[in-house]
Amino acid sequence: MRSGRRLAIDVGKARVGLAICDFHGILASGLATVARQPDLNETAALIFKTVRDEGIELNEIVEIYVGLPTNLKGQDTESTRDALAVAFALQKIGTTDIRLVDERLTTVSATAALRSSGVNSKKGRSFIDQVAATLILEQALAVEKTSGEKPGQPIADFEGQI
Repeated sequence: MRSGRRLAIDVGKARVGLAICDFHGILASGLATVARQPDLNETAALIFKTVRDEGIELNEIVEIYVGLPTNLKGQDTESTRDALAVAFALQKIGTTDIRLVDERLTTVSATAALRSSGVNSKKGRSFIDQVAATLILEQALAVEKTSGEKPGQPIADFEGQI
């Protein structure tokens, strides 16, 4: 397992959930939820600002994982294209390696986890994207730990798809 912090991002229509891990890639935890901005570049800038505001230097982050939502058959959807657009906006203003990670059913799992912990759906809206980002990060860390390979696909594999 490589050393260094990783940031996971769950892109939603109204909010973006962020999760971060420790330097050793052992513990993934929710970091923040940010509101989507009208412009993708503004959303990307707000994500990086939020990370810095949480006391994390961007040069500490070795990879960013953006959840790639596809339908259950693995086909692209409008949400897939939206997540890719945010990933490309992040790439424009950052220098960290960005990888796309399959995130099928993470929001469903996050909703179920919040419900089982007693958080009602109205209150849970502000946390659900963070929990989904945490699930994306946990999945990515598990892939790297078991395979020794970088999780997901490099953003370069998606050039020209949006």
